[in-house]
Amino acid sequence: MANKEVQLELSNIVRSFDGRIVVNGVSLSLRAGEVTCLLGPSGCGKSTSLRIAAGVDRQDSGQVIVANQVASSDSFHLPPESRGIGLMFQDFALFPHLNVMKNVAFGLNGPKEQIKLRVLDMLQRVGMSDMANQYPHQLSGGEQQRIALARALAPSPQVLLMDEPFSGLDNRLRDEVRDSTLALLKDEGTAVLLVTHEPEEAMRMADQIALMRDGQIIQVGAPYNIYNAPIDRGAAEFFSDINVISGEVQGSLMKTPFGEFLTPGYKDQTKLDIVIRPQHLKIDFDRAGRGPNPTLEDGTPARGMVIRARFMGQNSLVEFAMDYEDVCLKVIVPGVFLPKEGTPLWLSVRRDRCFVYAS
Repeated sequence: MANKEVQLELSNIVRSFDGRIVVNGVSLSLRAGEVTCLLGPSGCGKSTSLRIAAGVDRQDSGQVIVANQVASSDSFHLPPESRGIGLMFQDFALFPHLNVMKNVAFGLNGPKEQIKLRVLDMLQRVGMSDMANQYPHQLSGGEQQRIALARALAPSPQVLLMDEPFSGLDNRLRDEVRDSTLALLKDEGTAVLLVTHEPEEAMRMADQIALMRDGQIIQVGAPYNIYNAPIDRGAAEFFSDINVISGEVQGSLMKTPFGEFLTPGYKDQTKLDIVIRPQHLKIDFDRAGRGPNPTLEDGTPARGMVIRARFMGQNSLVEFAMDYEDVCLKVIVPGVFLPKEGTPLWLSVRRDRCFVYAS
């Protein structure tokens, strides 16, 4: 694998349409051999950022730097075909009148025999060697995706830009194609920018996630870090369902169904949200049937009544109305667990997995 030099850098990119700022000060670096996922909801500026990196669109201000060379600035703009960047979009954009062999060869320069060897090598690596003479309409969605990937990587680009490339595939096929694509990208050592709105896809594919909201990158980090240390409530909620317990600071403490939580750094009367993912709440079966709800100060489990329970496949989702200020909480339980409505149960919380944010 190539050494991990920066291959693409976006520096303070700004882009507006009809007076509305769509990309607002985006800065991001991509290194060779790493996949960076630009993740965020629809309309947050992800695809516009990618198009600017590709040279298909031009920023109002800021710079695009490819392999330490300025590709676009306020006074200079290198066209897409001159940037050494591969592009792959969600519709794959295969040429319907060309067979697979010619689609992958499109854009390659050099002796015909050398081009043929490169195409055959790429087809072999994406598992499509026996489809060389087929046409796009004869291929499944997954096969078209693999051909589009082979075509994008055939010129050995320093950078590959991918815009929602798996969105048209069904769930079962999507996982298979993602994994094979990731293996090939790592083998090629290409710097990759993958735009997606799916947190699961970003977690599965990325070495680095850049979380985007309202035209800005709000957090950048490895998947583990960005999932386990979200910058705010919105970031936590984007990755999974959450429970929220709201309250107010009194004496560096906030009362909850599970006792008082320390809130260092927050002044009295500050309104806070304690965010808890459903998988970090546990049902305490040892307390089932015991006496009244414990006091808030002792930090022991809290009682709730089952509102509903649903089987979700590998897990069950159980919702509770807590014996505390109309708080309702969701709990994920491994396997099948479907208690009847109205069943009283005790819950405990992983305090080290809770997030505290100002409301």
